[in-house]
Amino acid sequence: MKSLNAIAFLVVAGLLGLMGSVYVVNESQSALVLQFGRIVRTDVGPGLHFKVPLLQTVRTFDRRILNLEAPPERYLTSEKKDVSVDFFVKWRISDVDTFYRVAGGNLDTGRARLLPIVKDALRNAINQRTLAQVVAGGRGDVAAAQVSVINEGAVTLGIEVVDLRVKRIELPSDGDVLGSVYDRMRTERTQVANQLRAEGQEAAETIQAEARREAQVLLAEADRDAQTLRGEGDAEAAAIYAGAYGRDPEFYAFHRSLQAYREAFGEGGTTLVLDPDSDLMRYLEDAGDARPRN
Repeated sequence: MKSLNAIAFLVVAGLLGLMGSVYVVNESQSALVLQFGRIVRTDVGPGLHFKVPLLQTVRTFDRRILNLEAPPERYLTSEKKDVSVDFFVKWRISDVDTFYRVAGGNLDTGRARLLPIVKDALRNAINQRTLAQVVAGGRGDVAAAQVSVINEGAVTLGIEVVDLRVKRIELPSDGDVLGSVYDRMRTERTQVANQLRAEGQEAAETIQAEARREAQVLLAEADRDAQTLRGEGDAEAAAIYAGAYGRDPEFYAFHRSLQAYREAFGEGGTTLVLDPDSDLMRYLEDAGDARPRN
């Protein structure tokens, strides 16, 4: 009986020892082996591996691309104006040994160590640009050139930055920058409006001047044509009068006299002194005698 118990104990101990000496690393992981806290094996790839039970421990790390997000950070442009930059970083563990020594193998610690490096790179990039270059130049231009700069510092953490993306670049609402930008935009729009208004006024004056010129030309041509027609009419009338009055010169002279008298007395209030022996007096007397008497 004792021998059976001993055998069972040995089997269980063997199984436990076997289980304690075998470990598996997944495809998405990398591992290192520690012995009394000292690294004895590093960058263990995926698969089935063995270790010394009880003496050695295994730490696994995620080899996949990880994400780092942070609250929007405020930076100063070369003009000393504030901008708020919202960004995120794609990174992965490139050196398990270094990452374990620096960050203790903790992902949160690694993110905390990486974040200042990213912020410093963005700060230097934005400090060298004006506000117009930062806002109008595009988010990709600001971030693209900083990946290699960030990796120069991240390599000391055993980290590789795969990508840096800027989600938004905004003007802080609690500063004077937004107001100054709006004022500048308002001034620029006012200048454009004034220019367009001046161009419109110039065009209107040109059109009005051309219209006045054309009106004067039309009036001059109409007056010329009217004078020509009037002259032709007067000439034709004079020819008709001459032909008619030429048949009886005395009647013509008499008619002219009547016209003169009509023009003289037409407005009324005119006093005319006549010789009693004048033709008009004789005509008036003859006209009075010729009226029928009752």
